[in-house]
Formats: sequence, structure tokens, C-alpha cells
Amino acid sequence: ILETLFKNIKSLLQVRDLSEKTVSGKAMKQLPCIDNAYLLVEDDLIKDFGEMSDCPDKIENEVDADKKIILPTWSDPHTHLVFAATREGEFVDRINGLSYEEIANKGGGILNSAKKLQDTPEEVLLEKATERLSKIIKMGTGSIEIKSGYGLDLDSESKMLKVAKRLAENHPIQI
Repeated sequence: ILETLFKNIKSLLQVRDLSEKTVSGKAMKQLPCIDNAYLLVEDDLIKDFGEMSDCPDKIENEVDADKKIILPTWSDPHTHLVFAATREGEFVDRINGLSYEEIANKGGGILNSAKKLQDTPEEVLLEKATERLSKIIKMGTGSIEIKSGYGLDLDSESKMLKVAKRLAENHPIQI
């Protein structure tokens, strides 16, 4: 059993009663927190938390949060993390009023993205997706769903799913 005690937390965010299964409507405006808090984790699961005045005695593995904020990780249920090239230029074109048809006529659009994906080797897709995954982990994401669907043929879809599987096998995030 590995226990870790986080002490001196400035604010422990999203502290909700376990009976609260879902939050919707006006309740989403509330951000329940405990200031000057501790958090006890045992084998990667939260065991206890509360105000520092109730903090457990010495635990072997202690981390002084040094008045920092601790919050849950984000869960992103809709990502297209595995792709060959970004499409910022098309976004600008849309802002400037171009239709999807006009963008496609300029060489952009989904067919262009699919062609780039089809032409990109699996290892290159993995390298680019790994970079993106590392960035979102650093920004606080703890789980994601990776969607395919833009390969537009069986080989490309399979390649995207293989990359997603390799990411899941080699990263500390739920995929």
C-alpha cells in the first residue's frame, strides 16, 4: 500500500458530496472547495481529504503543496488527436466567409485531410500525436477519447486506431 499525503493545499477544488451523482443547470456555477486543505491518496485512489486542522499525522510519503491549488483532471470525450496536418488556414477562410465548397476548391477540406493522413506513415502520426498528448496532459487532461473517421478508407482508419492503441499502452492517461 502506497500512501501519499498532500499538505498545505491553498484550495482543493471540486469537493462534492458522493451522493451528488450528476451536476447540471445552475449547480454547474458552483465550485465547491476546501481552503487550506490536505489530500490523502492510497494506491492512486483518494482515501481522505479535508482542512489542514484535521490533517492526519505523519505519513511516510508527504508532499508539501506549498499553497498551490489541486483540482481534478479534465476528461475530454471528443478528440481527433491522430491526424497528419492542422487546418488553421481553413478556419481563417471560414471566418472570412468562404464556404466549405470554396475551401475544398482551394485544396482544403476533409478530402485533403484524408489524403494527408493516408500518405503519412504510422510512425510519423504516432510522433505527432505523442507531442499533442503530452501537451494536453500538461494542461490537466486526465482522460480522453480518440476518434477516428477521417481516414476515409479501411487502411487509414486502421492506422489511426493502431496509433491510438499505442498511445494508450505508453502513456499515463486513460484513453
